[in-house]
Amino acid sequence: MKHVLGRGALAAWLALAGAGAALAADPWTIDQSTLDQWAAPYRNWHYWPTHVVPPSPVIGSISNLLGTDVPTVYQIPASNRYYMSFVGFDGRGYQSFVAESEDLVHWGNYRLAMGFGPTNAFDHGGCVIGAFLYESYDIRAPRMLKLRDGKFWTLYGAYPRQGGYELRPGYEGVASSADGLTWQRARSEPILSVFDSDCDPWEKDCIYQPWLVEHRGRFFNFYNAAQGSREQTGLAFSTDLIHWMRYPANPVLRNLKGGYDEQFCSDPKVFRDGDHWTMFYFGVGRGGAHIMAAFSRDLIHWTQHPEPLYKAGGHPRGLDRQYAHKIALVYRPQTDTFYMFYNAVPGGGPTGGRGIGLITSRPIEGTPGQETRSSK
Repeated sequence: MKHVLGRGALAAWLALAGAGAALAADPWTIDQSTLDQWAAPYRNWHYWPTHVVPPSPVIGSISNLLGTDVPTVYQIPASNRYYMSFVGFDGRGYQSFVAESEDLVHWGNYRLAMGFGPTNAFDHGGCVIGAFLYESYDIRAPRMLKLRDGKFWTLYGAYPRQGGYELRPGYEGVASSADGLTWQRARSEPILSVFDSDCDPWEKDCIYQPWLVEHRGRFFNFYNAAQGSREQTGLAFSTDLIHWMRYPANPVLRNLKGGYDEQFCSDPKVFRDGDHWTMFYFGVGRGGAHIMAAFSRDLIHWTQHPEPLYKAGGHPRGLDRQYAHKIALVYRPQTDTFYMFYNAVPGGGPTGGRGIGLITSRPIEGTPGQETRSSK
């Protein structure tokens, strides 16, 4: 059962979370000059020449993966390694895996993190972890998992049926972990569903991937969802990670007519960035899927930059000729470098040859094969 607040109660909740004036008529539109200034640090980075996680890794006894997707980087307290969750598609559906790395470039030691749910369950067709509870959402902070009630936490995307790629309708669940490597359901029912009484028309056909932000003791779930062939991004709120209420003015990110996100604005990733919030998301429009950005001063009202950060086909070797989307971002202070992982899809084969690509804010020194041509 969903908790639905009236307008006054929701305004009070948002005020406690520091979101401020969230239900005001003024959408807090950010001017183009400011958009350009805030987007500039994330442009013209450097492409790694190959996938850092290939489309078909062999993971234990699993040797039939057709593509990898949806990277998210995290760290575990008391470990000096980096971890990346990602999904693998095997023709039946998604399962979530974890890789590890010491340098954010070379990844290995793959293992299953969360497999298919039970028969007839909302996540039987696949689980997509990655909306982790972090200690900090500052854009330069370590992606350190946060303990809550003695466990680590993630929201996850889920599909009820096996036998195909993202078979509708999708749901979202919540999972926990004792070690940050193996994850289990924390609730037997979905936290968001197309069958909820407060599900609006823009999300009525499928709910996809969440992104979790904790701010001033409140939880924000940014998620993409579909009506027909269009996807947009909405927002839900919680105080306990288990019970969620939708923002009544959803979607917070809308398709822009004629834009690079005319058909999709999906897979949001939100970070605190100085005096504002930055959302990385992917847009579909003008013939491809592209890495894009939107900005907010209050976590509620967002203004999309009309130009992608990285367009499909930007990779010099064609690694993302078809799609460039679904990013993960982490900052490595030792080298003053941002690492942006993304789903790089060249095209061809049953899933387009999709694997995990990498774009960095600085060329990676001392490693053979670095592609130093900047993106345009």
